[in-house]
Amino acid sequence: MIGDFDYQFFLEVLTGGLLSGVMYSLVAIGFVLIYKTSGVLNFAQGALLLFAALTFVSLVERGVPFALALAVSFAIMVALGIGIERAVLRPLTNKPPITLFMATLGLSYIIEGAAQLIWGTQVHGLELGIEDVPLEVGGVLISQFDIFAAAVAAAMVLLLSLFFRYTRIGLSFRAVADDQFAALTVGLRLPLIWASVWAAAGLVALVAGLLWGARLGVQFSLSLVVLKALPVLVLGGFDSILGAIVGGLLIGASEKLAEVYIGDYFGGGIESWFAYVVALFFLLIRPSGLFGQKLVERI
Repeated sequence: MIGDFDYQFFLEVLTGGLLSGVMYSLVAIGFVLIYKTSGVLNFAQGALLLFAALTFVSLVERGVPFALALAVSFAIMVALGIGIERAVLRPLTNKPPITLFMATLGLSYIIEGAAQLIWGTQVHGLELGIEDVPLEVGGVLISQFDIFAAAVAAAMVLLLSLFFRYTRIGLSFRAVADDQFAALTVGLRLPLIWASVWAAAGLVALVAGLLWGARLGVQFSLSLVVLKALPVLVLGGFDSILGAIVGGLLIGASEKLAEVYIGDYFGGGIESWFAYVVALFFLLIRPSGLFGQKLVERI
């Protein structure tokens, strides 16, 4: 009955879902950056996330100071992103999308193998100095770590937005995203722009890897977080940063609410697959997503 409905508990579940959704969005943004400029669905983003987290935590465990380990990890991820673009994807320019997708799929296994070869296979705990304890905000209990992760993700989104809006490379990125051929005619250097975008994707992978690694532990299953980004992209659109944010919030909130309020009717544990049900529904009614670019085929 409505009178027995616990609104405070509902708000706690909803808030927790929204904060989790922000972390999904952070992973999805790495996809959007690459897809928007080059049309490549970068399935290696999950492996980049794992490699970044594993590099950072391994350096810290070897006595490298936190700030220095962060700087070194950032430099490695930028270099890795640029290297992938130049060595693998640039030679495949103008190839069919399925070829590019298979290339990134192969890259994901190569990067995971390299991480295993360099840093080993053991599970690592990652501490960022923020405890995962409940914090009361307006009568609602919210995880302190979730608040921190949401704040970091929001700062990352703001940084990327300012970069792409006010810097020369950012403006070039927007021009390439709108029309690659028009960008070429005005003298924009596509290789430089693509390298910059892959470097930005490496930075996003580092931030996402640290946040998810602190929550789940740094282990090789961490790369599977990328699978949760796919429903986010379906909802928001593969070529929209705003869509990645909104899609992440919707997926995070819907799966938490579904688990709590209807999970018992399905035997529980629906949080792991409910997002894909929502994504399938959106594919049937709006394949381009909420903010994705609609493609109209002319006959």
